[in-house]
Amino acid sequence: MADKKLRTTRQRRVILEELQKVKSHPTADEVYEMVRRRLPRISLGTVYRNLDILAANGAILKLQTAGTQRRFDGNVGHHYHVRCVRCGRIEDVTIRPIAAIENAFRKASTFDILGHRLEGEGLCPKCRAASRNARRNARRKAGRKEKSHRKH
Repeated sequence: MADKKLRTTRQRRVILEELQKVKSHPTADEVYEMVRRRLPRISLGTVYRNLDILAANGAILKLQTAGTQRRFDGNVGHHYHVRCVRCGRIEDVTIRPIAAIENAFRKASTFDILGHRLEGEGLCPKCRAASRNARRNARRKAGRKEKSHRKH
């Protein structure tokens, strides 16, 4: 773990191992369900508390966007994400980190820039398909109404 002062408890180790097994960026509730398979007596509060401790110590990433549930990432290497604006699903994007972004911040700011985060927004394939189907059904419904009005 990132901080040598952080005590490695069995619960913390299992939470970290389970989080590092997946690329789905689970919520705390989803991590809880994953961890319970190995530690059936663990509480939801313990999972939340340990996720916060692991994130504060740099062992995991806490992904937060206003108005959405926090999600967690076992991959602490510098990488980008794309998030579905409808369902909140997050995926890693496999592009190399863009150093020019940090250089631009350094030129435009008096801050010592330590890094950056970048997140794309869009519709995941499942939500995109649902959106298309909803539009298609609305057009069909509108077409049926128009035909029934013509008959009268």
